[in-house]
Amino acid sequence: MNVVVANERKDSLSNLDIEVIKDVTGEFEVNELVAIFKDFFFDRMILDITAIKNYKDIQNIKQLAIGLGESKLILVLTDEVCTSGNYLSNLVSMGIYNFTNNINAIKQLIEKPNTYKDVEKIQQLNNASAEISNRVSGAGRSNKILGIKNVTEHAGATTLSYMLKKELTDIYGNSVYAIEVNKKDFVYFNDKNMFSVNESELMKKIAGLDHPIVVIIDLNNCKTDTMCDEILYLLEPSTVMLNKLVKTNRTVFEKLQNKKIVLNKCMLSNKDINELEYEASVKFFYSIPALDERAKNPMLHDLLYRLGLIDNTAARKSEGNKIFGIFGKR
Repeated sequence: MNVVVANERKDSLSNLDIEVIKDVTGEFEVNELVAIFKDFFFDRMILDITAIKNYKDIQNIKQLAIGLGESKLILVLTDEVCTSGNYLSNLVSMGIYNFTNNINAIKQLIEKPNTYKDVEKIQQLNNASAEISNRVSGAGRSNKILGIKNVTEHAGATTLSYMLKKELTDIYGNSVYAIEVNKKDFVYFNDKNMFSVNESELMKKIAGLDHPIVVIIDLNNCKTDTMCDEILYLLEPSTVMLNKLVKTNRTVFEKLQNKKIVLNKCMLSNKDINELEYEASVKFFYSIPALDERAKNPMLHDLLYRLGLIDNTAARKSEGNKIFGIFGKR
């Protein structure tokens, strides 16, 4: 039998299709939870991480694992701190292998709990990311990894990666790289700083780059994206693509809440975009019209500025080129 400890995600957890012998709701000190459940027999504890006071301090999670047993815990994660590579790597190190931010995955973790083999890659990714950070900071620079992912089919992640990389190269030179995962399209751009790798080779490739300032990753169907500091989720807002997307995944916009959604190859008016935001119940981070990838596109500088990849001086150079009223931050 299972127990549920909920807080911010209590509504979602109340609809779980699992057997529950006891549930509590609220925010608790670790010692309170241990006192409540240490002598209570249960198989799994489904624990909303926000139910733990100061849950961002990994030591509190460690104390809970010691008090109740790490193998009994299924953590429901929520914010960026808990889905960061460092946080997840620490969970794995203390023997907590079952965690998710997807409510629908909880039942699967109950029926088939993860083993270390299922999560060891998280530690490998975190170690590789740390290596990148150490190498770059040693060179006196700060780096950023930007992920780009198509949400609608053929939304333009490959071409946008190339165009952003080209604009950044004019500013930072050969310290800008682009990598695509699980595809081979980058070869056609004939750019020595653009690479195609399998997912298993991704972190090794990033770690081997020569003093990167910006790395752009075309994620494609990559299962892990925790190495990215920011991710742009691309939508092509045509009727066909949007209807096809929603028919395939009716909860897609719910899952994209609070993420950086970018309308790409967008020919909508501001009025149309506002209506689409209302219908989808999301806010769009940016909209980009159809652009010629063979030309210079300084209007992309404003997007790069908002992402913190260039300073305001470079971004302002493109202000006079904004001939599209729909282009810009939403």
